[in-house]
Amino acid sequence: MATSCSGRKNIQGHPCFSGNHHKNGRMHLAVAPRCTIKCGYCTRRHDCANESRPGVTSRLLTPDEALDKVRTVLAGEILGPTITVVGIAGPGDPLANEETFTTLRRIGEEFPHLIKCLSTNGLLLPERIDDLEELGLHSLTVTINALDPAVGARIYSHVNQGGKLYRGEEAARILVRNQLEGLRRAAGYGMTVKVNTVYIPGVNEAQIPLVAATVKELGSSVMNVMPLIPQADFAGVAPPTAEEIAAVQAANEKIIGQFRHCRQCRADAVGLVGGEPLPPRTHGGSA
Repeated sequence: MATSCSGRKNIQGHPCFSGNHHKNGRMHLAVAPRCTIKCGYCTRRHDCANESRPGVTSRLLTPDEALDKVRTVLAGEILGPTITVVGIAGPGDPLANEETFTTLRRIGEEFPHLIKCLSTNGLLLPERIDDLEELGLHSLTVTINALDPAVGARIYSHVNQGGKLYRGEEAARILVRNQLEGLRRAAGYGMTVKVNTVYIPGVNEAQIPLVAATVKELGSSVMNVMPLIPQADFAGVAPPTAEEIAAVQAANEKIIGQFRHCRQCRADAVGLVGGEPLPPRTHGGSA
């Protein structure tokens, strides 16, 4: 696997990091339906062709179908030349699905030039990080919304650790412990680590600078503060304004680099960031 002279893996051309998001495209493969936690802001309906947000896809793919999709897109005259990154971001948590690892392995074998990335809630990171390293993962995104278990208990209704459900502060404490340990080890492997934090007004504002400082110390290079999408348990909460997001980014940029062109992509997004149309419904519904 390619690494830079600093020991960090080469992610030149990744639109979320060193690449140009107006020229470098990405392809998300929706092969991971199962999840290990229940976030209060998450609604995962698989057949949402008219929505553009995390956790939705027009169709779940098998690893075989995902590989065929990569072949087809890369062979296209329009999108093909722009695709530099293949990522798995759901619609569930990639680490809870063996299809994720099968897909990444096969993509690495057939398309070794593509950057491989993955987004996760981090619960299973300590037990799967060695597998991700073996597969040559270049970049990792971990969603960390709070460090204080009391705050985390307001965001997550439960986590499933080793087949057992945990709730409340105990659940949040397990999640944070695993997130931070997994992040530390990923950075130690030379992966570029981005941390997503969903800004939930009235819930986790005070946690954001604490998250920023902690993940920076553990080896993360960038933070992405995202506005709440009001739905599920937080359907009645007004999201932060663009001005409020910008103010939080400016304040925390003193701690860690801030990612500013997030479009809260679908689990099946393909193309330039913010530039792709909603996927056509040509495959006959959801899984």
